Amino acid sequence: MATNGRHDHLEAADGFHVTGIDAVVFAVGNARQAAHYYATAFGMRCVAYRGPETGCRDEAAYVLTSGQARFVLRGPVRAGTALGARVAEHGDGVTDLSIGVTDVEEAFGYATARGARAISAPRTFEDNFGKVVLATIGAYGDTRHTLVERSNYSGRYLPGYVAADPVVAPPDRPFFTEIDHCVGNVELGHMDEWVGYYHRVMGFTNMKEFVGDDIATEYSALMSKVVADGSRKVKFPINEPAPGKKKSQIDEYLEFYGGPGVQHIALATDDIVATVRAMKAACR
Repeated sequence: MATNGRHDHLEAADGFHVTGIDAVVFAVGNARQAAHYYATAFGMRCVAYRGPETGCRDEAAYVLTSGQARFVLRGPVRAGTALGARVAEHGDGVTDLSIGVTDVEEAFGYATARGARAISAPRTFEDNFGKVVLATIGAYGDTRHTLVERSNYSGRYLPGYVAADPVVAPPDRPFFTEIDHCVGNVELGHMDEWVGYYHRVMGFTNMKEFVGDDIATEYSALMSKVVADGSRKVKFPINEPAPGKKKSQIDEYLEFYGGPGVQHIALATDDIVATVRAMKAACR
């Protein structure tokens, strides 16, 4: 977790104007169980759902929020789906770090013209609450970034989702307020490649770097560079292993997860001690 802090604002990249992290999307084996865990232990509020009951035959998905943070938990409900294959390959994990942008057409064109791998071109989705424009590009491993333009939408999440009752009663105050940053782990020698990718395709800049003995013990070490948009609303540290007497924690992650992926999500809170106490009490 991280305490809220102020950052100097820089100019946004021309053509890729970011509004923030829209959602962290997970693939999980059991979406209902995962939703219950995050609602109970993290104090998140379930606000939206889609599944077989709403016409989505392949999966169940729960949308949970806390302050400005949004998690989407997607789980397969039948065999033979791409989502199920993803869970079988990696276990539960993050599939998509969705980024809010002011103009999806513009941002997608900016990114793909600079080498981003296009997964899905811009499409508009509508319901009674308005319209959302989405497009998706690839990142490290099979992690994706869906670009989301929702300025003309007032629904809970996206068209196709319906309002949902809380899984458990939420706390009086949210335990955390927003997503501070999302960390990616990549193979040895690939950190600078992916840092360059975010510079090139999104116009992000270096915010911080940790090399050498900055994050190291005698037995395990890593190197990390933090890329961020000009407003510092979206921050992505990229880690790679560094030599040590034993395997780096990054090597262990890459082996266990089966390749590069999102290692952890840092959550901002106004009071870390109170939040940890509340979370521990909620799990008793």
